[in-house]
Amino acid sequence: MRHLWGASPSIHGPSSIIHHPSSIIHHPTACYHTIMTNLERIPVEILDPPHLLALTVAQRIATLIRERASADRRCVLGLATGSTPIGIYHELVRMHHEEGLSFANVTTFNLDEYWPMQPDSVHSYHRFMREHLFDLVDLDPAHTHLPRGDTARDSVAAECTAYETMIRDAGGIDLQLLGIGKTGHIGFNEPGSGADSRTRLVNLDTVTRRDAASDFYGEQNVPRQAITMGVATILEAREIVLLATGEHKAAIIRRTVEGEIDHDVAATFLQAHPRTTIYCDAAAAAQLTRIATPWLVDEVEWSRGLELRAVVWLSLKTGRAILKLTERDYIEHHLGSLIAGSGGPGTVNGRVFNTLGAKIRGKSKLPHNQTVICFSPHPDDDVISAGGILHKLHVNGNRIVVAYCTSGNIAVFDHDVLRYIEVLERLAADEHLARRRTDSLTD
Repeated sequence: MRHLWGASPSIHGPSSIIHHPSSIIHHPTACYHTIMTNLERIPVEILDPPHLLALTVAQRIATLIRERASADRRCVLGLATGSTPIGIYHELVRMHHEEGLSFANVTTFNLDEYWPMQPDSVHSYHRFMREHLFDLVDLDPAHTHLPRGDTARDSVAAECTAYETMIRDAGGIDLQLLGIGKTGHIGFNEPGSGADSRTRLVNLDTVTRRDAASDFYGEQNVPRQAITMGVATILEAREIVLLATGEHKAAIIRRTVEGEIDHDVAATFLQAHPRTTIYCDAAAAAQLTRIATPWLVDEVEWSRGLELRAVVWLSLKTGRAILKLTERDYIEHHLGSLIAGSGGPGTVNGRVFNTLGAKIRGKSKLPHNQTVICFSPHPDDDVISAGGILHKLHVNGNRIVVAYCTSGNIAVFDHDVLRYIEVLERLAADEHLARRRTDSLTD
């Protein structure tokens, strides 16, 4: 018998208890949707799995392109880079090849580019766009525009002014795609960017550079500056679509959607735009109030999964052990309806306590003398996230195979790999020579 095991970094907090997206999201009826979202200052669409998000946004872009073509007008798109838009670009390329979507009437302006940066560099956004979209569709290169990362220092200001002029001369941006960084930056508008900022050279935040470190083989190699559209430039787009996927974006999505407009979080300026929509997956939306704690917004229909999350949340909120939660705790934290129809706090506390306890598997509940394969996203995720389980499986006499879902080969410079190979070859040669000498002495 073969058993499958998945290892991935855990999600801290109550949301880690429920793993499937459908159990994370509370689905209110249509008539309550406005109530459930009344804390959200920007419309949010939650789409899972990721390919559905990519398809939905790509279809919106394709519709816009076709509408402009029918009116004999150019479609001006503002584009973003990073991992999140790649699925959208791939879907647009598919539509071009399979559905006849033409980009002949499209003009593009990208948000930003590192500075200094040569256009052909593997880290260049010019190259990124060519590889993922521009070279794969019938888009005229003369109608694609990105900030020039190879501009001389004394010409950067003029380059930025010219970029703004080109956008205005094109009639403005019809639809602007955005990603969002952990600091809430859109483009490279870091904390402190003003609502009236325009295309300019900026210094990159430490968090931004650290997040990009893996792409540059180390934080020390990440450029310290970039050219970016300003907040005002972005807000002039007629429609804005912000994309976010992954649990690491959950906190900043909540801050952007439910927080006050703040110069330290550039994405909050999008609250002032009349046609902005955020598209995200369940993981990125997990901290929105209507999802993380829907009972704080309105009455909910209690399921076992929602009950579990609510009780864990209440325990963390009050600092009390689950079995010590009282009726007063429930009522003061808007959870009176949970215990009202479930036999009181003692019944609910006990049920949740037993459910959590059943998730901790002892050796007796694990396979014995079987073959177990553990899928690990990266090397070391298996040890970090499932080390104890793997040890118990080993003690039970199982044959354990770990399948790493990435090779890790791009995390090291080629010249470093070659240098280490040379060292190993020398060590191997020395070891071989030493062994020959030892053999001759024993003879």
